[in-house]
Amino acid sequence: MATGSEPKYKVKLEKNLAMRTRDGVTLRADVYRPDAAGKYPVLVMRTPYDKSQELALAEKDYFPPRGYVLLVQDTRGRFSSEGEFYPFVHEAADGYDAVEWAAWLPWSNGKVGMVGQSYLALVQYYAATKAPPHLLATCPVSGPVTYFENCLYRRGVFELGWVLCYFTFMARNTLLRKGIYDAHQERLDSYLARPDIPLSALKNDVYRHLPVADWAQRLHEGAPYLADMLKNWKAGSYWGETDLRPLCKNVTAPAMHIGSWYDAFQFDTLAMYTQMRRDARSEKARRGQRLIMGPWAHLLPYSVPTSRGTGDIDFGAEAKVELLADQERFLGHWLGGTENQILDEPPVRIFVMGENRWRDEREWPLARTNYSKLFLHSRGRANSTRGDGALSFEVARDEPADEYVYDPNDPVPTRGGTTLGLAPGVYDQSQNEQREDVLVYTGEPLAKDLEVTGPVSMRLCAASSARDTDFVAKLIDVRPDGYAQNIAEGVIRARFRDSTSAPTLITPGTVYDYAIDLWSTSHLFKAGHRLRLEVSSSNFPRYDRNANTGNDLLTDRELKSARQSVLHSERYQSHVVLPVIPR
Repeated sequence: MATGSEPKYKVKLEKNLAMRTRDGVTLRADVYRPDAAGKYPVLVMRTPYDKSQELALAEKDYFPPRGYVLLVQDTRGRFSSEGEFYPFVHEAADGYDAVEWAAWLPWSNGKVGMVGQSYLALVQYYAATKAPPHLLATCPVSGPVTYFENCLYRRGVFELGWVLCYFTFMARNTLLRKGIYDAHQERLDSYLARPDIPLSALKNDVYRHLPVADWAQRLHEGAPYLADMLKNWKAGSYWGETDLRPLCKNVTAPAMHIGSWYDAFQFDTLAMYTQMRRDARSEKARRGQRLIMGPWAHLLPYSVPTSRGTGDIDFGAEAKVELLADQERFLGHWLGGTENQILDEPPVRIFVMGENRWRDEREWPLARTNYSKLFLHSRGRANSTRGDGALSFEVARDEPADEYVYDPNDPVPTRGGTTLGLAPGVYDQSQNEQREDVLVYTGEPLAKDLEVTGPVSMRLCAASSARDTDFVAKLIDVRPDGYAQNIAEGVIRARFRDSTSAPTLITPGTVYDYAIDLWSTSHLFKAGHRLRLEVSSSNFPRYDRNANTGNDLLTDRELKSARQSVLHSERYQSHVVLPVIPR
């Protein structure tokens, strides 16, 4: 990883510079610039979280002293900027306008880049798909772009935990702008378990409120757009307009994509890297894409001494990174005229967990991957770790199905993972594995190390007594001391098994093949460790509970139990597909 340069300049601040968008809305920005004569490259950050707060602290302290102008702009309808805030809708056009405006500021040399994480990365992706002429490079960190498939929903399963936290948080500024915050403050604060921090978990009873669709009215004044998001619970034109992957063909700027294995938007980072690497308009843009994937959760600090923010696990000294220094080296090549060997280097850098070291690669996914099937086995009693569930590379023959009752009134609780708003990252899954409604399949201790790097998927053959239900899968690393580390996870809502835009209910008692995407990872299962797979029907409050009724989603006021069957036999070959890397 790179080492940062020494700071050279004192910094001067220009506050609330006004910019007019193409449709006449005034957006305001604070500008941090070297306090010295001359013109410099400009880095644009666009934020809905208040430009005067410390979300830009790392960048404003790092880049301006090293010869960059940093422009931090409130997005439309937020804090000092005019207009009405609606997530995503205006970010492409406003981002284009901000880049081109920044190129002509008095301190600008006409070379513009973009930096920032989360929503501040999202706006970079939107702007890049409009190809502003002066945008030469972007550095998106953990930016979401597939809102129905892997963000606000997970292929139709509502991300209850983080969405309700997030829009409760976002509602505050909107209510203040309307002058009605005092009238709503008591209700907003009543939802929060920790109202003293900006994005906190909600109270448990708040998550349990039914119907979920009521949240459209609960947050109507502060987050009116939530009604549209809840109404559009299946894929269609509403969500299609926000999916940026088809627009990567317009991109002309190289990008350094930074993500993490336990990030809520891990899928998006990998998807945008691979899509831009393949489809960007110019050879320069395609060849200039870079990817860094680390062992963190979502809102990662830029200087990471170990594993802060990733739950229980300390990934050790090797995990230490200086991401701003990596960004500086990348931006220096494209904006600063700094000669380095960046184009000759491998474009992908991944952190291999378990082994706890960084490794460079030439592509993603890795070309040498051996996709290997790991099959489920039992004698019909895989319930909990007390059961007889097993994993093996051998195909199951004539084995009885495993059954459990999924009661949405008593869902399996969320324990870390690729979540947001709740505690993310690595947590021991042993407590959940004592439940009878969690099927547990465990392999024998490994004779040698097994590296799993790449996309993990599952074929689940299952039946339900309900007309609609959910299935959740988790890949686990079981240490010799019994600690069960969550590695990857996925979920499928039965009605979306074939199509997210044209869902169909299932016939009770009928066996269906479900394809479950567990996203990606890079993890070394060490010799003596065991691979484990969990199968259940809930992960709450990360996901909303499937009511098992078959009614329109998010509208149920009552919950029903369902009897679930998981099959593994010569005919019904339930298995996990592992991306095994030869060593």
